[in-house]
Amino acid sequence: MRITKVYTKFGDKGSTQLVGGRKVSKGEPRIEAYGTIDELNSIVGLARTFNGRSDAGDVVVTRIDDMLKVVQNKLFCLGADLATLPSDRWEGMERVTTADIKQVESWIDDLNEELPPLKEFILPGGGPVGAFLHQARTVCRRAERVLVRLGALEPEALDSSLPYVNRLSDYFFVLGRWAAKAHDEPEFLWER
Repeated sequence: MRITKVYTKFGDKGSTQLVGGRKVSKGEPRIEAYGTIDELNSIVGLARTFNGRSDAGDVVVTRIDDMLKVVQNKLFCLGADLATLPSDRWEGMERVTTADIKQVESWIDDLNEELPPLKEFILPGGGPVGAFLHQARTVCRRAERVLVRLGALEPEALDSSLPYVNRLSDYFFVLGRWAAKAHDEPEFLWER
């Protein structure tokens, strides 16, 4: 794909164009859904950037980066899918699948085995990488709520995307904890 012109002027009056050409209001739930996924992807990019600059060691940095690279690519595919009406999807279009959900579950299980059990609620923090992962978790939960609203209007729009985003928020929580431990950063605990 080659993008020759960045601005289109479609948005000057509050509308945008979906994949397939349909012009819609920027206020529609579908637009909010893929916009929130894009926001989430940007935060994952921040986590990757700060992880890459850390001195946690190659094994830790690579483990986190390898997972987050996959997540970013899947989020981009999910955003593209949400920007496409179900009737405009094409054969072979990259979409989130149950295999992607299973992959995230596997990561959660593996990371969680290396963590001490929770005895208190965790407050967002745990160093720069952990903090960005906690922010990713909260934006991911917002994306989930937006997807639920979209699904109420267009159930066929969701397929595996809602379970994937639901699982991803759990993953960001566990990875945030794991990253704090691996980067030797203290976790903030809720003080009653």
